[in-house]
Amino acid sequence: MLEASNIHRVYGNGNKQVAVLKGINLKIEKGKFIAIVGPSGAGKSTLLHILGGLDNPTQGKVIFEGQQIAQLSDASLCRLRNKRIGFVFQFYHLLSEFTVLENVLMPALISTEYRVQSTELKKRALGLLEEVGLTKRVEYFPSQLSGGEKQRVAIARGLINNPGLFLCDEPTGNLDSKTGDGIISLIKKINLESQMAIVLVTHNLELAKNADKIYHLKDGVLVN
Repeated sequence: MLEASNIHRVYGNGNKQVAVLKGINLKIEKGKFIAIVGPSGAGKSTLLHILGGLDNPTQGKVIFEGQQIAQLSDASLCRLRNKRIGFVFQFYHLLSEFTVLENVLMPALISTEYRVQSTELKKRALGLLEEVGLTKRVEYFPSQLSGGEKQRVAIARGLINNPGLFLCDEPTGNLDSKTGDGIISLIKKINLESQMAIVLVTHNLELAKNADKIYHLKDGVLVN
């Protein structure tokens, strides 16, 4: 499904260059749940952003579903991210002026393919909110939710277009341990039921143990 080959990422220029990633190789198969563990500043988020087409490597290539991401036009890359890749971030990134339901619907409303299917789309969004336990929060705004509830909204939003790859960037980083365990259990459930490929980056090794395979990122190198 996804293959990253010889990924390097260097920031800065001249004598002030900082190499964050130093030759990452990674294969992710359909339905697999992998975790990437490392301390803060190790480059975990950088790698995840490159895998999802949010950033470009300085060297190397990422091939997703047969397409080399760096060779896509901006419009094609946006469509790919919208339709085939789901994202969940540590800081939720919910739109404060929209309700829970509207936030979940947003990625699908952006996609022209779904604009004429509003009834079916709303039904899917409500189904996802039920799955993440937020049926009673549909008309709430983000400011009225707890941290765990906000992250569950973000998960439902990331799933609305039924992506093939789900990328989770420290999804429990702002949550207490009990709530964080619930979020990881939910991600694991999604993986088992949908056979969606999932990549979780975290500094917490205990959370990472829920994955099928764990990689460690240290000094710019990925170790199985």
